[in-house]
Parts: sequence; C-alpha cells; structure tokens
Amino acid sequence: MKLTTQTDYALRTLMFLATKSERANVADVAQLFGISVHHVAKVVNQLAKFGYVRSVRGVGGGIELARKPDTISIGEIVDRFEGGMQLLDCVDTEDVCAIQSFCKLKGVLAEAERVQRAYLESVTLADVAPGARQLAAAGRQLA
Repeated sequence: MKLTTQTDYALRTLMFLATKSERANVADVAQLFGISVHHVAKVVNQLAKFGYVRSVRGVGGGIELARKPDTISIGEIVDRFEGGMQLLDCVDTEDVCAIQSFCKLKGVLAEAERVQRAYLESVTLADVAPGARQLAAAGRQLA
C-alpha cells in the first residue's frame, strides 16, 4: 500500500494538532513539515468536512482537533482519504480476469487487506502523536 500525498499530509496535520493544547494555524503545520501552505489548507478543509478538525475564523482563530486523539483511528483517516485500497481489482470487482473464479491469489490478497485494515483501525492518533517537546525540537532543527 502506498498512501497519497494528501493522506500523508492529513496524518501529519492531525499528529501536529494532537500535540497542541491551543489552536494552531495552517502556516505552523506547513512550516514544521516543509510543505506548501496551499496543500495543508486543502487537507485541513477535507479534515474539517470529515469532522476531524474544527476551523475557527477571526482573532484567536485557527485550527484544532474536533475529536480527542484516542477516538480517531489511523484506519479511519486512511479509509476517508484513500477510499477503497484493494491490492488488485479482482479482490473487489467481478469479471476482471479470466481465472478470477478459481484463482487462489484473490483470497490471499483479500486476507492481507483485511489484516491491514484491522491493524490500522486498532491504532489511534494518540498512539502515533509525537510529544510536544519532540515536535518543538524538530521545528528548531528545521529552522
């Protein structure tokens, strides 16, 4: 499995926000990870649409988690951003291969997908979020 850049940025943004006790802004995320403010803003819009991030406008505004980190699974995020993640089309779609009806590889790949999904669902944002000190130190190293 290879995640898209959008999913990568979404996970990084959520990890960043999980370390914050106050609101942050898109520029903070972009600066820490060395990525475009525009790309982070697009991801934040999606995260807000999905209910993971709350965006507050105006003075004192910014972005913050809309849910507690221990209630957000990594699998949930990956599924929202990636959609179906079949290793091959035949795992989820009929009539894509001449040997599909008797192919044993299809079952193997379906089980691999099930195990992968179950594992990602078992890991929460709280499990992968860095400590605030670690994040601050990483920011200083990049400056």
